[in-house]
Amino acid sequence: MFWCITKKQTRRLFAGLAGAVALAIVLPVALQEPQAVAVSRQEWGLSFQEGNAEPTPNRSAEELRPYNAFYRGDTSKKRLYLTFDAGYENGNTAPILDALKKHNAQGAFFVVASYIKENPELIARMVAEGHIVGNHSYHHPDMSQKNKEGFVKELTDLEAVFTEATGQQMQKFYRPPMGKFSEENLTWANELGYRTILWSLAYVDWNTDNQPSAEKAFSKLLPRTHDGAIVLLHSTSATNAQILDELLTKWEEMGYTFGSLTELGQAAPAENAAANQTTPAA
Repeated sequence: MFWCITKKQTRRLFAGLAGAVALAIVLPVALQEPQAVAVSRQEWGLSFQEGNAEPTPNRSAEELRPYNAFYRGDTSKKRLYLTFDAGYENGNTAPILDALKKHNAQGAFFVVASYIKENPELIARMVAEGHIVGNHSYHHPDMSQKNKEGFVKELTDLEAVFTEATGQQMQKFYRPPMGKFSEENLTWANELGYRTILWSLAYVDWNTDNQPSAEKAFSKLLPRTHDGAIVLLHSTSATNAQILDELLTKWEEMGYTFGSLTELGQAAPAENAAANQTTPAA
């Protein structure tokens, strides 16, 4: 059997087919939620060394510096910077604060919105005792997958929760949740006035169902301790709450003092003087 199709019908048929093909191509894309995802996703990583040597990072200090981002401080000084990630509270923060107070050491606690809302008295104590309460984002998402609007909202929404709880402005220190970030994240945080704080000393302390012994904690932390280290500990760790007083004592016996993150990125006095000098008019 043969079908007879006029030229007009042929044109209509091809037009219809072309439209169907175009729709098939465009429709799946149109149905997807638009995402402006950062293109350079990274996860912070370190290769730890023994003998109190500085670890090898997957991004150098020189690469991070233009973004006002840091994973360690001045390596010419026997100084440590104590930081704590606080995603939730399980009773271990108070003894950690007690140990810091005993040693007159400042800590930086990176918190999320739920922590502030559920533990206003601990936040108030941190502020009253001179600790930094840092920005760990509102929801603790993978920030490397956020577009600029979403990234900014995570940080500024947390600032608002902190200000509502304390009546103060949050200090501009940011730690990427899970250590995941992108080149764009570093840029956006810097534009908001934040210093991005990574770390150069840590150990497996976050699994509350499988906490290391005190001996194992010391065996991991002490040989890796190095000048200028930014120490990452989790405030949910029962081991950290148990050992912190003794750990701080051991570090003091090694000759270390404890610094503030506010020191990071500050120009040396000679550099400040040079920057303030004006060139005489010709």
